[in-house]
Order: sequence, then structure tokens, then C-alpha cells
Amino acid sequence: MADVPILMPQLGESIAEAVIVSIKIQVGDKVLADQEIMEVETNKAVMAVTTPRSGTIKEIRAKVDESYPIGTNLATMECDAVPITSKLRDDVSSGDAEKTAASTDAGQQTKEEEEEQPHFAPDNGSGLAVPEEPKVQPIVKGLPVPANATGASYISPRMRRRMDELGLNASDLAAIAGTGAGGRVTVEDFEKFLSRLDDELLTDASPMRIAVADSMRRSWTRPLATVGSPVVLDSVLVHRKTQSKKPGPALYALRALAIAISENTAVGGRLIGERIVHPSSIDIGFAVEVADGVLVPVIENADQRSLSELVDDYNELVELARKRRLPTEALRPGIATVTNFGSFGIVWATPIPLPEQNLVLGLGVGRKKPVWSKEVDNFIPVTEAEITLSFDHRILDGGGAGRLLARISELLKEPEAL
Repeated sequence: MADVPILMPQLGESIAEAVIVSIKIQVGDKVLADQEIMEVETNKAVMAVTTPRSGTIKEIRAKVDESYPIGTNLATMECDAVPITSKLRDDVSSGDAEKTAASTDAGQQTKEEEEEQPHFAPDNGSGLAVPEEPKVQPIVKGLPVPANATGASYISPRMRRRMDELGLNASDLAAIAGTGAGGRVTVEDFEKFLSRLDDELLTDASPMRIAVADSMRRSWTRPLATVGSPVVLDSVLVHRKTQSKKPGPALYALRALAIAISENTAVGGRLIGERIVHPSSIDIGFAVEVADGVLVPVIENADQRSLSELVDDYNELVELARKRRLPTEALRPGIATVTNFGSFGIVWATPIPLPEQNLVLGLGVGRKKPVWSKEVDNFIPVTEAEITLSFDHRILDGGGAGRLLARISELLKEPEAL
């Protein structure tokens, strides 16, 4: 008899650990090969842990609701000894070992190659191949890197010092093809890239452009997604004509967004650790194009003020933003932004939320389209625009975002209630 460990399996390319949900065995139980004995939960799904072969459960190390890295010894089973065949030994020697077989004696392995085999230990005297507990730290072509690092995302201390000298960040390395292990950008790659820039046309970026670039870089560290839907704007256009102070299309969208968020404040919250921080007030910003950039003035408590009450403040903030004269209170971070990219003739876009926000609502250009009407049993011309909602996927899923967008569309169809 020999002891065989049951290890936490590799559950996915990007999965580093899993939580034990249930344990279906007890010490002394006889199990079959490939029998499901535990359920584990990753950030993606619930999966099963199975036995490597038939035997008897000798020890259970894992505990329910505890998280364990890939390769952890969860339990031990006793199995009948099975000699390791020479074929099995040859199969273990994969990758580079097979490529060098022609230049080495058949079956011969160096000490270094044997140490690189994570799944089998030397014979323990019983004649059975006993799996070792593999290292949890991922390996990319021999280079240990963080589990979420790819290419230039891993930056050595030497590279970091050189970048700090030049005032650069990781996003500036995106155009460099790395030649180091695992696609890593080396200092040599970096210096060659800088030397080639001397032959290019260079202009200084404005402070506004640098600020926007930094904001978008920080925003892109989150998993972002966008959903979209058409909305008929005829009701908004008719309502707008009846107003002495005519609201802009973006203000209608801003007001509808504020009301929709107030009905479920979690969608406008932020994920901090394992908690969603709900907004204390519904402060909504709107994008205003300025020279070489965008400013986002904020209207406070937009859910508590009617459309007609907001028109003067909105128009004033637009003018102040274009003059770069916004008051400090208007530059406070809101919880969401509205952007009217339709003013540039754009039909559909995927705007990016600001780093401190979870949502950005986009409004496309309105166009005349034939739409089927059940009332007249025929096509009728309507003014239709696409509205999009970009969101932090950690807070919202597609269904939640779709429902929020549907509620905004519903509110825009009844502008008198805004």
C-alpha cells in the first residue's frame, strides 16, 4: 500500500485558488477512480475534485469554506502499489526534454529536468508514482510572475527605476514588443524603443491631455462593458418645443439617469473590497468638450430637482466649462456621467466611466427611421437614437445594466415626468 495525495486541480488558466463548498467523503471510505469527492467554488463556477485512482480515504486535510491554492494537498488516500513503467517515466518528460532526446541517451534526464516535473516524485520504495504538491506560483517559461501579469504588466525594479526617471508608466510600454521571458519588456527593448522615437515627429502633450490620459489609464484597470438600445425621441422633441427654456438632449438623459439610479442606488455604487458603497447623493456629471480634452461638471442631487429647475444651472455650467472657469463645487466627483456623442454625428460609442464612477450614459445622434406601429398597422417615421450604458462589470452584469437602460428609455418616453 502507498499514500497518494489528492490535490486541488488546475481549474482554469487564470484561477489561482478555490473555496471548498462541500466534502462528500469520510476517512475510511472506499472510492473509485475519478469519483467526485469534493465541490469547490472559484470566481467563475462550482467544480468537482475527483480521485486520481481507486483506494481508501486515509486523511482529509481540507475544510469547508476554506480557500486553498491550486496544488494544495486536500486529502490522502491509500492505494495498491503499481510499478512505474518506463513509458510513464518517458511521458512525464515533456516539452524541451522531448526535443533534446535525439542528442541524449534514451530515457536519460538531467537533475534539473527531474526537478521541473511538478506532478511526480521519485519512487518512494513502494513502486508507486506519488504526486508531489506543485508550486502554486505560476511559471511563464521559467520566469515567476504574478498570476494576473502578462507581457509588459510585469516590470522589473530596474525597468521601474528607468521609467520613473523619464516620468513614464506601464501604459506607455503598450507599443513595445517584449523579447524577454514570457514576453516581458526588457530594459534593452525599452531603450531601443526610445532611440527610435528620435526619428519621429514629437509634440508636447497639453496638461489637459495628460490629465485625461491618466484618468483613462486608471479607469481601464477595471473590467468595463457596454450595452446599448434604441430609444424614440419624438416625445422629448415635442416636449422641448413647449418649454420656454429649452433643455438640451443630454439634460433629459441626465435627469432620466438620476431618477433610475435613485430607484436602486447599488447600481451607482462602488466596489471597495467585498462591499458595495452606495452613493449618499445622486450627483451626475455631463461631458463638455474643451480645447484638447473634456471637462465633466457635476449637478448635485439631480434626482431631487425637476428638469425645468436644472436648465439654468446646466447651461451656465456648459459655458463656464468651455471657458475653463468652473467653480470648485462643480468639479466634485459625481457617481455617473452623461455624454452626448450624437452632437458629433456619432451613432454608437463605448465611452469609458471616470475612475471614481461606475456608469457613463451615452446618447447617439437622432435619425429618422421607419418603425412599425401596431396602432395604425403600418410603418411610421420616428426620430430614433441609440443610447449606451458603459459600466464596471464588477458592480453590474449584463442583465442589470440592460434593466437600468430600459428604465432610462422608459423615462425618456415620458419627458413631462422629468
